[in-house]
Formats: sequence, C-alpha cells, structure tokens
Amino acid sequence: MAPPWKLMWWQFRKHKAAQFAMVVLGIMYVLAIFADVFAPYGATERFPGSEDAPPTRIRLMDENGALQRPFIYARKRTLDLETVRVTYVEDKTETYPVLFLVQGQPYKVLGMLPMRLRLLGTPADGPPLFLFGSDQLGRDVFSRTLYGSRISLFIGFGGVFLTFLIGISLGGIAGYFGGTIDEILMRIVDFMVSVPQIPLWMALAGAVPRQWPVIRTYFAITLILSIVGWGGLARTVRGKLLSLREEDYIMAARLYGARPKRLIFRYLLPNFMSYLLVNVTISIPGMILGETSLSFLGLGIQPPAVSWGSLLRDVQQLAVVAQRPWQMIPGAFVVTAVLMFNFIGDGLRDAADPYARF
Repeated sequence: MAPPWKLMWWQFRKHKAAQFAMVVLGIMYVLAIFADVFAPYGATERFPGSEDAPPTRIRLMDENGALQRPFIYARKRTLDLETVRVTYVEDKTETYPVLFLVQGQPYKVLGMLPMRLRLLGTPADGPPLFLFGSDQLGRDVFSRTLYGSRISLFIGFGGVFLTFLIGISLGGIAGYFGGTIDEILMRIVDFMVSVPQIPLWMALAGAVPRQWPVIRTYFAITLILSIVGWGGLARTVRGKLLSLREEDYIMAARLYGARPKRLIFRYLLPNFMSYLLVNVTISIPGMILGETSLSFLGLGIQPPAVSWGSLLRDVQQLAVVAQRPWQMIPGAFVVTAVLMFNFIGDGLRDAADPYARF
C-alpha cells in the first residue's frame, strides 16, 4: 500500500485548478527572482519627458501591411488644449526595433553575478519600452512591478514561517499540558484574536523608523504580520492535541518514557500535518494582502524600495484611476497571486480529505 503522502500527491494531481495555479505561481516567482533580467529597466530608472505615458504598442506590421520584426514608433508628448491633458502621439516616420538581450544598467544576478544584459529593450538612441506604461516620475511600471514582486511574494513565506513557529509551539504546549498553562495561553490567544488587525498593524508599523534600510524594514513588517496572525493557528493546534493526547499510542509512548517534546513533534503534530500544510497555503495570501495594505497606507515598504502595495499607493487619487488606469496593473498581480494560492489550498484540502478518495 502506498504511503499517505503519495496518496495525497496522487489526489492533488487530479485537481486541475491547483495544477494550473502551481504553474502560474512558478512563473511569478521566477520573474521575481530574476527581475533584473526580465525587467527592461531598473526599479528607479527615470525617463524625463515620458511621465505618465501609456503602454507602448508593439507592432508586427508596418503601414503597408508588411510583416516586420517587432518594432515601436517614436512618441511625441503633446498637450490637449481642450482637456488640458498630456497625450502621447505616435510619430510613424520613426521606427525602432524591439531588441532581445540588450545592454542596460549594471546589476548582479542573485546578488553575486555582475551582468548588464536584459531580456527586452530598444536601441540606445530609441524611446523607452513601457509595456505597462510609466508613472508620474517617468519610471517603467512593468519593471517596478517585477521588482516589487520580490518583497510582496516572499514576505508571505517569512511571515508564515514565524506564524507557524509561534502558533504550533504555543498551541502544542497548551494542548498537551492543559491546566493552568492552557488557561494562560488561551487567554493570550483570545486577546490577540479580539484586537482588530488593521489598527494593530498600523500601530506596530507606525513604530518602524522611516530611516531604516530596506532589509530591516522588510523583516520588521514580516515580524508585525506574524505577531498578529498566530492566534488562530495556536487555538486550532491546541484543540487537535487535546483530542489526540489521550489516544492509546500516545499513552504507550508516554509509558515508554518519551519526553513531552518528542510526543508533541513526533507523534501528535504529524497526525494533522495535512491540515497544517493546507493552512500554510491559505495563510500566505493573508500575509501578501497584509503587506500590500500597510504599504498602500504608507506604513510599510518605503521608497526607494518597491512592493505591490507601494506601487498602488501612487493611484489613490480618482483622477489617476480615470486617466491613467495602467498604473493599477500591480493590483492585478496581487489578485492573481492570492487566487493562485487559494486554488492550491483547495487542492491540498481535497487531497488531504480521506473521504475525497472514494
């Protein structure tokens, strides 16, 4: 008979939505890790005279209908006197090819290997290639979205790790020992769960000094999200252990001389590891949304660092939404990432359900 983990994997492979989500998330994480390669420009690289430019239209056919290699037209910035809005008009007399593996600003792949090659770009004398348009400072939204995904996607793993470390440890202690320890820990959990999350996020994030470097701010935000999110998991772990600690195999292990630490982590927790695995995939979107919310409110990642939340902070005004909707594209990445993690969570939940196999 196959082991439980293999049975769970076989069942998970039948969940098409979860399989699709894994592919999409895999692509998103590859783009985040190698953002320097896939992004045409640096996160803070500016192009004066190209502020609030709409997405560049890549063409394959010229004015005569002949098929060409991908190219773009030059664009001229003009002022519409009727609407008093800046518009960009294509100059079809000037064409520039879209190049692959072009030289750009120097960077280091994974922080180690120095390179200058970027996947896409235009000639040095050509106009910038804005796949998602530009922002109010003339920075490429597509490049900044890829760079921002590094913080927004990976902050979920750090936050979930700390949440599970705190929740499993305290929930396991409360559920195994019971009595006074259980009462004290559960009252702490009740207090943490009863406090509104957003005001607590804002209060804790507001205490983070604005002059801190990006790495320190990143870990501070991860710690804040973890402090808020461990209560529900601790309560669930405690309930599971209360029901399992009186089982015969636990009594036998206790009589054999097994220590409490071994009983909790070797015998009790593995019996509902499938639930914990599902909870991980469901908790990561919550961490992503938490960071996005804090950065959107100006309490999270600060410039010059970028995240999806800090990019969305620039589109808080209704005029930006109405006139420059391309600057809201980072929000689509947030929605996509959260949906994909939820699909994977659904697949793991169905695979871990023993009744779903029959």
